[in-house]
Amino acid sequence: MPNGYNGKILHVDLTKGALTVEEPNEAFYRKYLGGSAMGLHYILREMPKGADPLSPENVLTLMTGVTTGAAISGQSRINANAKSPISGGIGDSQGGGFFPAELKFAGFDGIVIKGKSPKPVYLAIVEGKPELRDAAHLMGKLTGEVDDILHKEVDPKAEILQHGIGAENGVLFSSLVSMSNRHNGRTGMGLVMASKNLKAVVVRGTKKVQLANQKALTELNRIGPKALPENGDMDGLAKFGTAVVVLFNNTIGTLPTRNYAEGQFEGCEPISGEKMAETILKERDTCYACVVRCKRVVEIKEGKHKVDPRYGGPEYETLGTFGSYCGIDDLAAVSLANQICNEYAVDTIACGATIAFAMECYEKGIITKEQAGGIELKFGNAEAMLEVLNQIVKGSTPLGKLLGQGSERAAKVWGNGADEYLITVKGAEAPAHMPHAKRSLGLIYAVNPFGSDHQSSEHDPYYEEGIGDFNLDRLKQIGLGSPQPAYSLTEEKVRFAYETEVFYSMLDSAELCQFVYGPTWTLYDGKDTVQMINSVTGWDLTLEELMEVGRRRLNLFRTFNAREGLGRKDDKLPKKFFKQLTGTGPTAGFALTHEEVDSAIDTYYKLAGFTANGAPTRDGLKKLDIEWAAEYLPG
Repeated sequence: MPNGYNGKILHVDLTKGALTVEEPNEAFYRKYLGGSAMGLHYILREMPKGADPLSPENVLTLMTGVTTGAAISGQSRINANAKSPISGGIGDSQGGGFFPAELKFAGFDGIVIKGKSPKPVYLAIVEGKPELRDAAHLMGKLTGEVDDILHKEVDPKAEILQHGIGAENGVLFSSLVSMSNRHNGRTGMGLVMASKNLKAVVVRGTKKVQLANQKALTELNRIGPKALPENGDMDGLAKFGTAVVVLFNNTIGTLPTRNYAEGQFEGCEPISGEKMAETILKERDTCYACVVRCKRVVEIKEGKHKVDPRYGGPEYETLGTFGSYCGIDDLAAVSLANQICNEYAVDTIACGATIAFAMECYEKGIITKEQAGGIELKFGNAEAMLEVLNQIVKGSTPLGKLLGQGSERAAKVWGNGADEYLITVKGAEAPAHMPHAKRSLGLIYAVNPFGSDHQSSEHDPYYEEGIGDFNLDRLKQIGLGSPQPAYSLTEEKVRFAYETEVFYSMLDSAELCQFVYGPTWTLYDGKDTVQMINSVTGWDLTLEELMEVGRRRLNLFRTFNAREGLGRKDDKLPKKFFKQLTGTGPTAGFALTHEEVDSAIDTYYKLAGFTANGAPTRDGLKKLDIEWAAEYLPG
């Protein structure tokens, strides 16, 4: 029996109603580790070129990693991949909680889903036995309601991953949600699942993960609780969640405000993690076996914005997109917006950012009050934000239906210069970290295969002059030892962006949390990551071998995109990032330049071994032991 993984991948053909089990060999697991690297192995082979993202031909993969379910922090993650209805390129999304570990306990390492069921169904996997069951009674219900029904129907301890009413109503940026508050968001994976008439995946199992070296893993696990309070970044994350960076980003001028027009928000304190902890925080939640407990659970019993704790609480990105992006400093309103997104299973970043875009278009006279459905769609108007949000998730009005397709598609409909106010890359609205100051992050926003993403590389301040020895010593493990000037985009900064992107890419294949394992500030460093994986699997992997997995994933992503017609023309940033920020903060007047971004992309392509159009080469794929993927390259 293998250590760490089950050695079983479930294949689901919804058109035929067929369920088959594949048992890959050990070399397969060692090459890909799991996650999106493993998912792309199937998607490239089984999804025909040019398939419509919402057609039966699209292939959706749900993959854990080789350490998922082991008793140590940061391993309960799952990756969803398919062709994205947002970009037409690869879609990629990670989620945490307890569903990933439970899937492993239920007997499978991953699921490959294709086809379309003639009627709504859900997939139940109980103690290693998969079954498709009728889901007609689940349609039109909120995520919490679906959870309640399926817990009674399958098992009270079952874990459930579902699409929501948002996807049923055609919202482009629909998520997959587990525990009614953990999202696989950002790239429309909820809409893909809905297009297949698959309502949910329900898993329950008691099969424990076999470990190669229990003693070594236990010793590593003991380090975490002791190191956490001594690590300022991790201690803040544990106490205040990701919302801990609201005030910090505001201080350095990188808190996107009024649709990315400014880098500071005068109303930041009322929506900060500290204020949340003082007022509405009910408890700290966690993912399976994790000591960090960064997940917020909030409750509001009184007032017009009541919030149910079963739907968790807002993360930093949500506080940004529904808060500072929209010029709103009402924590209760933002928390209710978070709940609505969780109830209807839509991505908070895309949704909040799209509303902020609409607000700016309204204030600039791009759209009229009539086009806004009679709503005073102005920055700072919390009630208008909530009204439009409800219209989006319910698809109940022309405005709601249009904004439910995201800001880029809305801009094309409105015209009149609306595209000047977009903050999208490959159709994906930018998260709440500003490339005007974090310039290598801007490069990653441009070249990332599935659009702008803040969790695909390390952020600039960790490789700028003045960085402490703790973080620099960790970066040296992957060959980075020369911190650069602040706000720079030098060749060395590009190398920092690429090498940390490779590290993060590996984490998204091994399915490890980027708040626990990482190249800089996290609980465990690169060497610890190697030790953890080897302790579970019994392998003798090196850090460089792990980095090779990260490179495989990036190359498979770029191969898929090249096959689907994406290239250099799509690796571009929105016009707004090249306009000077307003306001009076430390980044007022900052803007990217086309010259520095174009030069950085050229340097990045060379470092990655890509062509001038951003595609992998056959020789590059061969060196990474994925020569099979070369047949999917164009030309």
